[in-house]
Amino acid sequence: MLISVLWLLAGLVLIIAGASMLTDGASAVAKRMGISDLVVGLTVVAFGTSAPELVISVVSAINGNAPLAVGNVVGSNIFNVFAIIGITAAIKPIKVEKSVLVNDLPFVVLTALLLLAMGNGPLLDGASEAILNRVDGIVLLLVFAVFMRYTFAEAKKGDGSDPSARNVASKKPMGWLKAVAWIVLGLAGLVYGGDRFVDGASGIARQLGVSDAVIGLTIVAIGTSLPELATSITAALKGSPDMAIGNVIGSNIFNILFVLGTASAISPLAFGSIGNFDLLTMTVACIMFWLFARFYKDKTVTRSEGIILVLCYVAYTWKLIAEL
Repeated sequence: MLISVLWLLAGLVLIIAGASMLTDGASAVAKRMGISDLVVGLTVVAFGTSAPELVISVVSAINGNAPLAVGNVVGSNIFNVFAIIGITAAIKPIKVEKSVLVNDLPFVVLTALLLLAMGNGPLLDGASEAILNRVDGIVLLLVFAVFMRYTFAEAKKGDGSDPSARNVASKKPMGWLKAVAWIVLGLAGLVYGGDRFVDGASGIARQLGVSDAVIGLTIVAIGTSLPELATSITAALKGSPDMAIGNVIGSNIFNILFVLGTASAISPLAFGSIGNFDLLTMTVACIMFWLFARFYKDKTVTRSEGIILVLCYVAYTWKLIAEL
């Protein structure tokens, strides 16, 4: 047990450090190539904070731990909304822009509904078990490509319109050699750390008699969401809680469309014990986020609403633990 816990912690440290180094290095390369800071934020940073989920899910798929891969994404998305948005709003109410309400949040709900539908194969088409096959993976990746195309188009429209973005972009990025080294080291940390983390999590699950699905929904999900949590809380403390919105939206969309799309395209993923309760919880979390932002108190997620979201996560986790 001790060895598994140590591998879990060591893998998590390597994953978070690797994601940070990869993001910094890729951002520097992008800036030196003349790519706008806005586009970097919408793509490179989104990839960086979701890189732990990507590595864990792909490694789990390759190693035959499909429920851990699916549970990682579903659990991370639940944690992102209930815990991260909840904690951030409790620290400082989050004002949501109109474009986010009209375009981005509905897309988050749509991707959650898409995964919910794919997870109900036995109900919808009489399949023997719920599974994400390679065709499903390709569909998810194609939807992701459409989303990225839209993101780049919107970024191009708004390029140069934000004074703060211009100030950030004017800062001198790190040199080419250091940036490339950061990318290589970041990728190495992600790959090796992901392998160690999965080994540790699987070892704990086996020794405790807990399913890979539950481990993925809890320990792994929270661990791989730490970059998003750190980013959002830091933004709130610095007086920019709106940054948490983009952080969570980008992560949730990336997790379902790219992470699960990539993992299931490599190897079909069975949902295992991850059922409608978990998928519906993820979907309801996204809908609550959208409703709180759109219909109550001047398009703001208030402190009381943030506390409600956090309590929902506590209740969800409590139910998982109670069923062990």
